[in-house]
Amino acid sequence: MDEYNCFVDWDKMDVTVQSQDVKELTCTEFQELKQLARQGYWAKNHSLRAKVYHKLISNIPCRTVTPDANVYRDIVVKIVGKRNSSSLPLPEFVDNSLVPTYCLNAEGIGAVRKIILCIANQFPDISFCPALPSVIALLLHYSKDEAECFEQVCRILACNDPSKRLIDQTFLAFESSCMTFGDLVNKYCQAAHKLMVAVSEDVLEVYSDWQRWLFGELPMVYIARVFDVFLVEGYKVLYRVALALLKFFHKVRAGQPMESDSIQQDIRAFVRDIAKSVSPERLLEKAFAIRLFSRKEIQLLQMANEKALQQKGITVKQKSCLCVFLQNVHLAVHAENFKSEIVSVKEMRDIWSWVPERFALCQPLLLFTTLEHGCSLSRFYSHSEGHEPTLLLIKTTAKEVCGAYLSTDWSERRRGGNKLSFFGTGECFVFRLQPEVERYEWVIIKHPEQATTGSEPENHAPPASSTLSSGSVPSDPSDRLSPFLSARHFNLPSKTASMFMAGSSECIIIGGGDGQALYLDADLNHGRTSHCNTFNNQPLCSESFQISVLEVWGFRD
Repeated sequence: MDEYNCFVDWDKMDVTVQSQDVKELTCTEFQELKQLARQGYWAKNHSLRAKVYHKLISNIPCRTVTPDANVYRDIVVKIVGKRNSSSLPLPEFVDNSLVPTYCLNAEGIGAVRKIILCIANQFPDISFCPALPSVIALLLHYSKDEAECFEQVCRILACNDPSKRLIDQTFLAFESSCMTFGDLVNKYCQAAHKLMVAVSEDVLEVYSDWQRWLFGELPMVYIARVFDVFLVEGYKVLYRVALALLKFFHKVRAGQPMESDSIQQDIRAFVRDIAKSVSPERLLEKAFAIRLFSRKEIQLLQMANEKALQQKGITVKQKSCLCVFLQNVHLAVHAENFKSEIVSVKEMRDIWSWVPERFALCQPLLLFTTLEHGCSLSRFYSHSEGHEPTLLLIKTTAKEVCGAYLSTDWSERRRGGNKLSFFGTGECFVFRLQPEVERYEWVIIKHPEQATTGSEPENHAPPASSTLSSGSVPSDPSDRLSPFLSARHFNLPSKTASMFMAGSSECIIIGGGDGQALYLDADLNHGRTSHCNTFNNQPLCSESFQISVLEVWGFRD
């Protein structure tokens, strides 16, 4: 262990890693490595962890010319000179990030800044990388010298495997990851998301802290365990752990008053003091219990968010751009510009907090209302087509209010010819606002290929083989349709595509969440719902209802 302790202050370090005898790691199979990393096999011995880190990082595919230890030895004196390392200014791309000291001694704390400056010299293309100080500080605990740590960090930064994302190095990548995290919170941590919406003026600003929770606030023993798995499984692990942190924050703090006037500060404080409530093992257990989207789906979502930011002209961190961006998120539903006969400004903002982050940048645009355009299904289609996504709002004569977020252009209905065919993606959802607020998660159709092969159902009911119920979800996770699957995104056959919406000249069917389904007749005066296994057995609205007002809203840039 002597060769790996030159930067470690052992008075701060967990004493259990100093003496435990663990065998050398000999496995190379991914699944076995994955299991051992999650179990904390090499967390039990400091030297073993250092050797495993070196092995895993050495196997990262990198650019042909990647700076190594010899480069560091050549440039460090020229760059640092005789200046005191503790006073060295940090490059702008770390964005005034925390420089964690973890369990480093004085020499290690100074080495962090020296390595950052040398990396800035060798990687001029890095424009935004707030996680870098934490990664360097962590790896210094397991490096023989500064040069070795420099080389390991360079390999992580120079990874050229397009399927293996590691650390965000541009503002565009960072900000889109924050939006993606917001989408995942919206999907997997709805109770926590509801709290964020209630207490924060800008939810995305809170979620923009997610990497800081990990690379800054999380104590050494926790981030080291996370990093063990991260080096094996990649970026998705970071999302998992951040979601778990938010779940625990909500569980521990539920019903308690805020400790400060900022939810951001409260979450940071909770993460710093997480040892008071959650062990590292429990945190990882919670993280891997989340049935998260596949790596491919998350990548698709990330790309969509990047594209939305690029279209807004937000690719670098500029104060003016960022102010506009945050203003669009917070004021997308502006009281002076919004008028609906169904929902209030506050209710529309609540709905806006549920939609994917890339569309929360947009403002609502009224496309169709029965009060102005009449109760014609053909007019409904003509006004809605060409817009994607759309928001459907319904107010019944009994004062019930419900609706649906619809991810796909209604023109897709023509792909089935005269047959009633389903389309849409798993980002769709249905919701109820009155008498009580409830959002219903999307439930897949077990046999979607049968939904598109039959003739148009009588009485506008969906085919029996396509029952939209939570009981129809296959028990084997590998058989589940993925939440964001869409035939046109992945070039998949229609039988494996997501199904949510259906429309013809006779009716509209919106197959919804938690067993909910909504049916609207051609005259747009009458509708029905079907439901089973719903949350507290509460239906979307009355089983049969008369429509008072129906509106369709689009999303305007």
